[in-house]
Amino acid sequence: MQNGEKVFVGQIIIRQRGTKYLPGHNVRRAGDDTLYAGKDGIVRFFTKTKTRFDGSRRKATLVSVL
Repeated sequence: MQNGEKVFVGQIIIRQRGTKYLPGHNVRRAGDDTLYAGKDGIVRFFTKTKTRFDGSRRKATLVSVL
């Protein structure tokens, strides 16, 4: 999926190994880290600064359905 594409409930947005992309609003994560839509809507990607447990920071990409 790309930014701005329409998705439906249960549709896979991203298949991934590990958590390169994090789930945002209306996005669920499956046991194999696949991200799928929790509601109908439009896919949006956002970047966010996350603080790691050791205090260092990293940029994370969140996937949301609006």
